[in-house]
Amino acid sequence: MVGMGYRTIKTAIGAGLAIWITSLFDMEFGSFAAIIVIMCIEKTKKKTLLSIQKKFFASLLSLLLGSVCFEVLGYHPIILTLFILLLVPALVKLRIQEGLVTSIVVILHIYAVKEANLANLLNELYIIFIGIGIALLVNSIMPSFKKEIEKYKIEIEHKFSVILHQFSTFLKDNEQQWDGKELVEVENILNQAKNIAIQDVENHLLRKENKDYYYLEMREDQLKILKQMAVILSIISSSALDVKQKGMLANIFLDISQHVDSGDTTIALQQLEEYEESIRETELPKTREEFEIRANLYYLNFEIKNYLIIKKNIFKRSKR
Repeated sequence: MVGMGYRTIKTAIGAGLAIWITSLFDMEFGSFAAIIVIMCIEKTKKKTLLSIQKKFFASLLSLLLGSVCFEVLGYHPIILTLFILLLVPALVKLRIQEGLVTSIVVILHIYAVKEANLANLLNELYIIFIGIGIALLVNSIMPSFKKEIEKYKIEIEHKFSVILHQFSTFLKDNEQQWDGKELVEVENILNQAKNIAIQDVENHLLRKENKDYYYLEMREDQLKILKQMAVILSIISSSALDVKQKGMLANIFLDISQHVDSGDTTIALQQLEEYEESIRETELPKTREEFEIRANLYYLNFEIKNYLIIKKNIFKRSKR
Protein backbone atom coordinates (compact mmCIF):
# COMPACT_ATOMS: atom_id res chain seq x y z
CA MET A 1 0.00 0.00 0.00
CA VAL A 2 1.30 3.45 -0.96
CA GLY A 3 2.59 5.42 2.04
CA MET A 4 2.35 2.41 4.35
CA GLY A 5 5.90 2.59 5.63
CA TYR A 6 7.42 1.32 8.86
CA ARG A 7 7.17 4.76 10.46
CA THR A 8 3.50 5.12 9.46
CA ILE A 9 2.60 1.81 11.07
CA LYS A 10 4.41 2.74 14.30
CA THR A 11 2.69 6.13 14.37
CA ALA A 12 -0.75 4.60 13.90
CA ILE A 13 -0.18 1.98 16.61
CA GLY A 14 1.28 4.56 19.00
CA ALA A 15 -1.58 7.02 18.51
CA GLY A 16 -4.21 4.35 19.07
CA LEU A 17 -2.40 3.06 22.14
CA ALA A 18 -2.17 6.59 23.61
CA ILE A 19 -5.89 7.23 23.26
CA TRP A 20 -6.71 3.80 24.71
CA ILE A 21 -4.56 4.38 27.81
CA THR A 22 -5.90 7.89 28.46
CA SER A 23 -9.48 6.63 28.04
CA LEU A 24 -8.86 3.91 30.64
CA PHE A 25 -8.13 6.64 33.19
CA ASP A 26 -10.92 8.87 31.86
CA MET A 27 -8.45 11.72 31.35
CA GLU A 28 -9.67 15.06 30.08
CA PHE A 29 -8.15 16.10 26.71
CA GLY A 30 -6.70 12.55 26.54
CA SER A 31 -6.68 12.55 22.73
CA PHE A 32 -3.81 15.05 22.87
CA ALA A 33 -1.54 12.18 23.92
CA ALA A 34 -2.01 10.71 20.43
CA ILE A 35 -0.99 14.04 18.88
CA ILE A 36 2.18 14.04 21.01
CA VAL A 37 3.00 10.54 19.77
CA ILE A 38 2.51 11.61 16.14
CA MET A 39 4.66 14.74 16.60
CA CYS A 40 7.48 12.95 18.44
CA ILE A 41 8.06 9.92 16.21
CA GLU A 42 11.03 10.64 13.94
CA LYS A 43 13.13 8.64 11.48
CA THR A 44 15.73 7.68 14.09
CA LYS A 45 15.93 7.08 17.83
CA LYS A 46 18.29 10.02 18.32
CA LYS A 47 15.97 12.46 16.53
CA THR A 48 12.99 11.10 18.47
CA LEU A 49 14.80 11.59 21.78
CA LEU A 50 15.77 15.17 20.88
CA SER A 51 12.23 15.93 19.75
CA ILE A 52 10.78 14.57 22.99
CA GLN A 53 13.20 16.57 25.14
CA LYS A 54 12.36 19.86 23.42
CA LYS A 55 8.60 19.29 23.48
CA PHE A 56 8.62 18.21 27.12
CA PHE A 57 10.58 21.20 28.43
CA ALA A 58 8.63 23.62 26.22
CA SER A 59 5.34 22.23 27.54
CA LEU A 60 6.55 22.33 31.13
CA LEU A 61 7.64 25.97 30.76
CA SER A 62 4.32 26.84 29.16
CA LEU A 63 2.33 25.21 31.96
CA LEU A 64 4.26 26.97 34.70
CA LEU A 65 4.36 30.45 33.19
CA GLY A 66 0.89 30.27 31.67
CA SER A 67 -0.75 29.11 34.87
CA VAL A 68 0.81 31.99 36.80
CA CYS A 69 -0.20 34.54 34.13
CA PHE A 70 -3.81 33.38 33.91
CA GLU A 71 -4.29 33.00 37.66
CA VAL A 72 -2.82 36.46 38.35
CA LEU A 73 -4.10 38.45 35.34
CA GLY A 74 -7.20 36.48 34.45
CA TYR A 75 -8.42 34.12 31.72
CA HIS A 76 -8.89 36.60 28.90
CA PRO A 77 -7.94 36.49 25.17
CA ILE A 78 -5.71 39.55 25.62
CA ILE A 79 -3.76 37.75 28.39
CA LEU A 80 -3.42 34.69 26.14
CA THR A 81 -2.08 36.88 23.33
CA LEU A 82 0.46 38.52 25.64
CA PHE A 83 1.48 35.14 27.02
CA ILE A 84 2.19 33.76 23.54
CA LEU A 85 4.17 36.88 22.67
CA LEU A 86 6.34 36.22 25.74
CA LEU A 87 6.52 32.44 25.32
CA VAL A 88 7.82 32.30 21.74
CA PRO A 89 10.99 34.40 22.35
CA ALA A 90 11.65 32.38 25.52
CA LEU A 91 11.48 29.08 23.61
CA VAL A 92 13.76 30.46 20.90
CA LYS A 93 16.23 31.68 23.52
CA LEU A 94 16.26 28.21 25.12
CA ARG A 95 16.48 26.57 21.65
CA ILE A 96 13.37 24.48 22.22
CA GLN A 97 11.11 26.29 19.74
CA GLU A 98 10.23 22.92 18.14
CA GLY A 99 8.01 22.40 21.18
CA LEU A 100 5.90 25.49 20.47
CA VAL A 101 2.81 23.64 19.23
CA THR A 102 2.63 21.20 22.15
CA SER A 103 3.33 23.97 24.66
CA ILE A 104 0.51 26.11 23.25
CA VAL A 105 -1.95 23.20 23.26
CA VAL A 106 -1.33 22.26 26.91
CA ILE A 107 -1.82 25.81 28.10
CA LEU A 108 -4.98 26.12 25.98
CA HIS A 109 -6.35 23.17 27.94
CA ILE A 110 -5.80 25.14 31.15
CA TYR A 111 -7.31 28.21 29.50
CA ALA A 112 -10.37 26.17 28.46
CA VAL A 113 -11.12 24.90 32.00
CA LYS A 114 -10.15 28.33 33.45
CA GLU A 115 -8.50 26.85 36.53
CA ALA A 116 -4.81 26.06 37.05
CA ASN A 117 -5.26 23.79 40.06
CA LEU A 118 -3.12 20.78 40.92
CA ALA A 119 -5.56 18.29 39.39
CA ASN A 120 -5.64 20.05 36.00
CA LEU A 121 -1.85 20.51 35.91
CA LEU A 122 -1.29 16.84 36.78
CA ASN A 123 -3.79 15.84 34.08
CA GLU A 124 -1.71 17.69 31.48
CA LEU A 125 1.53 16.22 32.80
CA TYR A 126 0.11 12.68 32.69
CA ILE A 127 -1.01 13.21 29.09
CA ILE A 128 2.48 14.45 28.17
CA PHE A 129 4.18 11.52 29.91
CA ILE A 130 1.87 8.99 28.25
CA GLY A 131 2.46 10.56 24.82
CA ILE A 132 6.25 10.75 25.03
CA GLY A 133 6.45 7.36 26.76
CA ILE A 134 4.59 5.62 23.95
CA ALA A 135 6.62 7.53 21.33
CA LEU A 136 9.80 6.21 22.94
CA LEU A 137 8.38 2.71 23.16
CA VAL A 138 7.19 2.35 19.56
CA ASN A 139 10.29 4.04 18.16
CA SER A 140 12.62 1.76 20.12
CA ILE A 141 11.91 -0.84 17.44
CA MET A 142 13.85 0.10 14.33
CA PRO A 143 14.50 -1.84 11.10
CA SER A 144 18.02 -3.11 10.48
CA PHE A 145 19.86 -1.35 7.66
CA LYS A 146 22.68 -3.93 7.57
CA LYS A 147 21.51 -5.77 4.44
CA GLU A 148 20.83 -2.52 2.61
CA ILE A 149 24.26 -1.12 3.46
CA GLU A 150 25.96 -4.39 2.42
CA LYS A 151 24.16 -4.18 -0.93
CA TYR A 152 25.45 -0.65 -1.43
CA LYS A 153 28.99 -1.73 -0.53
CA ILE A 154 28.92 -4.45 -3.20
CA GLU A 155 27.74 -1.91 -5.80
CA ILE A 156 30.46 0.56 -4.78
CA GLU A 157 33.20 -2.05 -4.98
CA HIS A 158 31.97 -3.18 -8.40
CA LYS A 159 32.07 0.41 -9.71
CA PHE A 160 35.55 0.94 -8.27
CA SER A 161 36.69 -2.26 -9.96
CA VAL A 162 35.32 -1.07 -13.32
CA ILE A 163 37.00 2.34 -12.93
CA LEU A 164 40.40 0.89 -12.05
CA HIS A 165 40.14 -1.66 -14.87
CA GLN A 166 39.39 1.20 -17.24
CA PHE A 167 42.47 3.05 -15.97
CA SER A 168 44.54 -0.03 -16.80
CA THR A 169 43.04 -0.19 -20.29
CA PHE A 170 43.76 3.51 -20.87
CA LEU A 171 47.42 3.02 -20.06
CA LYS A 172 47.70 0.05 -22.42
CA ASP A 173 45.73 1.54 -25.28
CA ASN A 174 45.41 5.32 -25.63
CA GLU A 175 42.73 4.93 -28.32
CA GLN A 176 40.21 3.49 -25.85
CA GLN A 177 37.08 5.58 -25.22
CA TRP A 178 35.50 6.06 -21.78
CA ASP A 179 32.90 8.62 -20.71
CA GLY A 180 33.68 8.27 -16.99
CA LYS A 181 30.03 7.65 -16.07
CA GLU A 182 31.03 5.18 -13.33
CA LEU A 183 32.64 8.04 -11.39
CA VAL A 184 29.29 9.86 -11.28
CA GLU A 185 27.31 6.69 -10.59
CA VAL A 186 29.46 5.59 -7.67
CA GLU A 187 29.29 9.07 -6.14
CA ASN A 188 25.48 8.88 -6.17
CA ILE A 189 25.57 5.40 -4.63
CA LEU A 190 27.95 6.63 -1.90
CA ASN A 191 25.62 9.51 -1.02
CA GLN A 192 22.65 7.16 -0.77
CA ALA A 193 24.61 4.68 1.34
CA LYS A 194 25.86 7.40 3.71
CA ASN A 195 22.30 8.60 4.32
CA ILE A 196 21.32 5.07 5.33
CA ALA A 197 24.45 4.68 7.48
CA ILE A 198 23.70 7.96 9.31
CA GLN A 199 20.23 6.66 10.17
CA ASP A 200 21.82 3.47 11.48
CA VAL A 201 24.22 5.51 13.64
CA GLU A 202 21.35 7.54 15.10
CA ASN A 203 19.43 4.36 15.91
CA HIS A 204 22.22 3.10 18.19
CA LEU A 205 22.49 5.72 20.93
CA LEU A 206 25.14 3.87 22.95
CA ARG A 207 27.33 2.84 20.02
CA LYS A 208 30.35 5.12 19.72
CA GLU A 209 31.55 3.88 16.33
CA ASN A 210 29.95 2.71 13.12
CA LYS A 211 32.26 0.65 10.91
CA ASP A 212 29.99 0.94 7.88
CA TYR A 213 30.06 4.74 8.07
CA TYR A 214 33.87 4.74 8.34
CA TYR A 215 34.01 2.38 5.36
CA LEU A 216 31.88 4.74 3.26
CA GLU A 217 34.02 7.72 4.27
CA MET A 218 37.07 5.73 3.16
CA ARG A 219 35.49 5.04 -0.23
CA GLU A 220 34.56 8.71 -0.51
CA ASP A 221 38.19 9.72 0.06
CA GLN A 222 39.32 7.12 -2.47
CA LEU A 223 36.82 8.41 -5.02
CA LYS A 224 38.38 11.88 -4.80
CA ILE A 225 41.73 10.30 -5.67
CA LEU A 226 40.20 8.32 -8.55
CA LYS A 227 38.78 11.55 -9.99
CA GLN A 228 42.21 13.20 -9.82
CA MET A 229 43.80 10.19 -11.50
CA ALA A 230 41.18 10.25 -14.27
CA VAL A 231 42.31 13.77 -15.21
CA ILE A 232 45.97 12.75 -15.34
CA LEU A 233 45.13 9.62 -17.35
CA SER A 234 43.33 11.72 -19.96
CA ILE A 235 46.54 13.76 -20.37
CA ILE A 236 48.71 10.64 -20.65
CA SER A 237 46.35 8.94 -23.12
CA SER A 238 46.51 11.98 -25.40
CA SER A 239 50.07 11.00 -26.30
CA ALA A 240 50.85 8.07 -28.59
CA LEU A 241 54.42 7.81 -27.28
CA ASP A 242 55.20 4.31 -26.02
CA VAL A 243 56.77 4.44 -22.57
CA LYS A 244 57.79 1.29 -20.70
CA GLN A 245 56.36 2.52 -17.38
CA LYS A 246 52.87 2.71 -18.89
CA GLY A 247 52.54 -1.06 -19.17
CA MET A 248 54.03 -1.64 -15.74
CA LEU A 249 51.58 0.72 -14.04
CA ALA A 250 48.70 -0.67 -16.13
CA ASN A 251 49.35 -4.15 -14.71
CA ILE A 252 49.31 -2.74 -11.17
CA PHE A 253 45.99 -1.01 -11.81
CA LEU A 254 44.59 -4.25 -13.23
CA ASP A 255 45.67 -6.20 -10.16
CA ILE A 256 44.15 -3.61 -7.79
CA SER A 257 40.88 -3.64 -9.78
CA GLN A 258 40.57 -7.38 -9.10
CA HIS A 259 40.99 -6.99 -5.32
CA VAL A 260 38.86 -3.95 -4.48
CA ASP A 261 37.01 -5.85 -1.76
CA SER A 262 40.18 -7.07 -0.06
CA GLY A 263 41.63 -5.35 2.99
CA ASP A 264 45.14 -6.65 2.26
CA THR A 265 47.13 -4.03 0.37
CA THR A 266 50.57 -5.55 1.00
CA ILE A 267 51.14 -6.98 -2.49
CA ALA A 268 49.90 -3.87 -4.31
CA LEU A 269 52.05 -1.53 -2.19
CA GLN A 270 55.06 -3.79 -2.78
CA GLN A 271 54.42 -3.64 -6.54
CA LEU A 272 54.36 0.16 -6.38
CA GLU A 273 57.66 0.18 -4.49
CA GLU A 274 59.18 -2.01 -7.18
CA TYR A 275 57.74 0.30 -9.82
CA GLU A 276 59.38 3.32 -8.17
CA GLU A 277 62.67 1.45 -8.01
CA SER A 278 62.48 0.63 -11.72
CA ILE A 279 61.93 4.33 -12.46
CA ARG A 280 65.10 5.22 -10.56
CA GLU A 281 67.08 2.65 -12.55
CA THR A 282 65.70 3.76 -15.92
CA GLU A 283 67.71 6.23 -17.94
CA LEU A 284 66.51 9.82 -18.02
CA PRO A 285 63.91 10.81 -20.65
CA LYS A 286 65.32 12.00 -23.96
CA THR A 287 62.47 14.31 -25.03
CA ARG A 288 60.16 16.79 -23.33
CA GLU A 289 57.12 14.66 -24.23
CA GLU A 290 58.64 11.58 -22.63
CA PHE A 291 59.56 13.61 -19.54
CA GLU A 292 55.98 14.89 -19.15
CA ILE A 293 54.46 11.42 -19.55
CA ARG A 294 56.86 9.85 -17.05
CA ALA A 295 56.23 12.70 -14.61
CA ASN A 296 52.48 12.12 -14.87
CA LEU A 297 52.98 8.38 -14.44
CA TYR A 298 55.00 9.03 -11.32
CA TYR A 299 52.17 11.23 -10.03
CA LEU A 300 49.70 8.39 -10.73
CA ASN A 301 51.93 6.09 -8.74
CA PHE A 302 51.85 8.57 -5.85
CA GLU A 303 48.05 8.84 -5.98
CA ILE A 304 47.35 5.12 -6.18
CA LYS A 305 49.64 4.63 -3.20
CA ASN A 306 47.54 7.14 -1.26
CA TYR A 307 44.44 5.25 -2.41
CA LEU A 308 45.84 2.03 -0.96
CA ILE A 309 47.09 3.62 2.28
CA ILE A 310 43.62 5.05 2.99
CA LYS A 311 42.22 1.57 2.52
CA LYS A 312 44.92 -0.04 4.66
CA ASN A 313 44.31 2.37 7.55
CA ILE A 314 40.53 1.90 7.61
CA PHE A 315 40.75 -1.90 7.51
CA LYS A 316 43.32 -1.80 10.30
CA ARG A 317 40.96 0.40 12.35
CA SER A 318 38.02 -1.98 11.78
CA LYS A 319 39.96 -4.87 13.35
CA ARG A 320 40.41 -3.09 16.68
